[in-house]
Amino acid sequence: MRYQLYYWSGIQGRGEFVRLALEDAGADYRDVAREEGDQAMMPFLEGSASGVAPFAPPFLKAGPLLLAQTAGILQYLAPRLSLVPAAERTRLHAHQLQLTISDLVAEVHDTHHPLDANLYYEDQKEAAVLRARAFREQRTPKFLDYFEQRLDAGGGHALGRHSYVDLSLFQVMRGLSYAFPNAMRRRRRRWPRLLELAKRVEARPRLAAYLASPRRIAFNEDGIFRHYPELDDPR
Repeated sequence: MRYQLYYWSGIQGRGEFVRLALEDAGADYRDVAREEGDQAMMPFLEGSASGVAPFAPPFLKAGPLLLAQTAGILQYLAPRLSLVPAAERTRLHAHQLQLTISDLVAEVHDTHHPLDANLYYEDQKEAAVLRARAFREQRTPKFLDYFEQRLDAGGGHALGRHSYVDLSLFQVMRGLSYAFPNAMRRRRRRWPRLLELAKRVEARPRLAAYLASPRRIAFNEDGIFRHYPELDDPR
């Protein structure tokens, strides 16, 4: 089956978690908005193309199915791409972990848009400085300590072997290192398993080829993981 992925064309964002799974598995897919422009998503978002409008990208078309929400898309794709063990208990645990990653991603977004997603960053910078400090000092350790423990229990993997959750943890570690380089560098000894996992994922042949290609959009200040020096630890 040829999948059709729909996400904003100029950022990694939440769509990157789906894209990493498709690329790692060597799946046949189209990155529709990157080929046709963001306007290609509008008929779906308005409901005229599908009858049931997704709330927001990313969404995936798989034959007659239209699936939205990052964790839900990955839950559907993973068994079809051999990116999750077959046991139902393990698949449910994988979904739980991915939802926790979604919580983390939402908190990352709120470091630079703590008051209103419709306001420019510059209009809420003072609140962002406070929110980012709390995120760096309290929330980042809470989330990453949890995932470090999961890797310890799983022999270096979130589920005991390579899975889509490992791919998502790679994206989280690279994104946090981009957004908060000083904070992550100072605490790197705290999360050795997560750092090692990120290196292993990055070296997987298909992922390495993807990351070196133009298909991998660089982190930027329009996405979720944004680097504003004033939001990072002082040097």
